[in-house]
Amino acid sequence: MNVFSDAPQLITAWLDMLWAERGVSEHTRAAYGRDLRAFVSYCEGIGKDLGQVAREDILSYLGVRHAAGQSARSSARALAALRSFYRHCLRQRLMEHDPVALVDNPKMPKSLPKSLSEGDVEALLQAPDTETPIGLRDRAMFELLYACGLRVSELVELNMSQLNLRQGVVRVFGKGSKERLVPMGQAAERWLENYLRSARPQLLAMGESDACFPGRSGHAMTRQTFWYRIKHWAKVAGIEKPLSPHTLRHAFATHLLNHGADLRVVQLLLGHSDLSTTQIYTAVARARLQALHGEHHPRG
Repeated sequence: MNVFSDAPQLITAWLDMLWAERGVSEHTRAAYGRDLRAFVSYCEGIGKDLGQVAREDILSYLGVRHAAGQSARSSARALAALRSFYRHCLRQRLMEHDPVALVDNPKMPKSLPKSLSEGDVEALLQAPDTETPIGLRDRAMFELLYACGLRVSELVELNMSQLNLRQGVVRVFGKGSKERLVPMGQAAERWLENYLRSARPQLLAMGESDACFPGRSGHAMTRQTFWYRIKHWAKVAGIEKPLSPHTLRHAFATHLLNHGADLRVVQLLLGHSDLSTTQIYTAVARARLQALHGEHHPRG
């Protein structure tokens, strides 16, 4: 019996393994699922199943993606999904060779993460109407996101049990369910206390939820909803730069380094497992200092 004839079932089993054993996020799980299903469609077009694929087919697929205008970053993620899937198949002894083993990752363009100035961040933080429950919730979310450098998924999935206002820290579960404690700072702590005391009970109404930041339904807010909230308030604040929830995480790291924070400390606060991931922010900080020098120094 050819197990690869039932590709949907095989992919579902692999995704369930990623969820149960490796603790990948729901976002990554969904993206990997889309990537594998797209590859299955390509294989059907060349008359092969997943078990008949060779290295040349993988390279051809990446070439098709490039010709269709897919970015190197998108193709790198698709290739990562294929690597994980075929390694899973090898461990399960469903096949004897790995068609992805000798395929190099696409060359990624070197780009610095987009950040905001401290003035832009201050304008964004002050934009929400804190006289309304929704506005006060959004202000508390912005303050916590910037103060702690959280990923957007870590923010929207935050539960009340993860907050320790007495000690001023938040317990965060990052990628791979890795746990870290992050200080929230006095300003974020003050806005969070205000929100929890007055706005959150109104948002929950008659329902019950452990979600720290519920939406109108009383359940935890989605990543997409928060993306729209930050876009809305950025427009109110008159910020015309491209902005996403991740931009505040970049600003958190860059501003810490600008003010002299140790790179290792920033690495721990961000939850990066590899220091090289954090080091890109030193380039952001250096670029910012060079721009300031050029603008204000008499011989800049």
